[in-house]
Amino acid sequence: MDEALLRRLTPSVLTVLVRRGADFAAAEDAVQDALVEAVRVWPADPPRDAKGWLVTVAWRKFLDATRSDTARRRREDRIEEEPAPGPTPAVDDTLQLYFLCAHPSLTPSSAVALTLRAVGGLTTRQIAQAYLVPEATMAQRISRAKRTVSDVRFDQPGDVATVLRVLYLVFNEGYSGDVDLAAEAIRLTRQLAAAIDHPEVAGLLALMLLHHARRASRTAPDGSLVPLAEQDRTRWDTSAIAEGVRILQTALARDRLGEFQAQAAIAALHADAPTAEETDWVQIVEWYDELARLTDSPVVRLNRAVAVGEADGPRAGLAALAAIEDSLPRRTAAAAYLHERAGDLTTAARLYAEAAHKAPNLAERDYLTRQAARLNSRTPH
Repeated sequence: MDEALLRRLTPSVLTVLVRRGADFAAAEDAVQDALVEAVRVWPADPPRDAKGWLVTVAWRKFLDATRSDTARRRREDRIEEEPAPGPTPAVDDTLQLYFLCAHPSLTPSSAVALTLRAVGGLTTRQIAQAYLVPEATMAQRISRAKRTVSDVRFDQPGDVATVLRVLYLVFNEGYSGDVDLAAEAIRLTRQLAAAIDHPEVAGLLALMLLHHARRASRTAPDGSLVPLAEQDRTRWDTSAIAEGVRILQTALARDRLGEFQAQAAIAALHADAPTAEETDWVQIVEWYDELARLTDSPVVRLNRAVAVGEADGPRAGLAALAAIEDSLPRRTAAAAYLHERAGDLTTAARLYAEAAHKAPNLAERDYLTRQAARLNSRTPH
């Protein structure tokens, strides 16, 4: 059973059903039923045309569900004839489906959750774990999102800014989560960049490439996290870095700065440094100033505080950190790092342990726990 093939075909089959008149929620349910049927049937009787088979079975599932639902009986008069089996043109509708899932009527968090479920193929449980919420809560959020877009037509898609935000968050989920969606997010952003001449699309593509270039060095063989300063830079993908820098420079030359271009500029400065000690932290702080002006994001201010600590010393970093809410995720970890840099190992160890309890995933929790243990072993009791 080729699970990768099923995942690749799912968006196109879903698109066909929506175009034929199925509302989004019913179409997704029908496609999921067809995938279950494929898993059962294909090992013994593989079809000649996988997509055509899935479209036919999914459409039958949709018809069956529609006819059994008395509240939707009036739709039966508008249902088109069942498509005949046969070769179906191979068209990648994934990006178009992103535009539907990223409709402006949805909040960004709902749009990402719906996209991860409908297009990314993640289970509700996996998405709930990524968002650190109960599975039932996430199921309700996704159901509300489905109902919201159930009557949205494909000629009423979301705007580019919303799609960029969803792609960015999907990339981050693939970059740091258990399910790898990063490469798919890059592929779709390339498609969008080829279709739309927009500096922020280019900025996002550059940012993804620059971050993805460091992917191989982010974890040790045992799966533990490796911080940027300790990464083996010989393992970085220099061709991806060169492409990302080239795309970024072209976008910046248009003098229409946006947040993704600013983030990419920071990533490029990290990628350009031969060693961690040679990082141009002063220029990175300047880019964080630009990014804070564009977004007014507390996460940006947190990252800026760490950069100030590198550029001007840990005490300056802690002073910048003091203006940030204690409840912000990863603030405690940043404070621990800056206190360690300042030589206050007792406070740093306590904060590392506290940050470990708040960590959003197991890899970060293990890393922070090891940092606390390392400092405690050096601190007299």
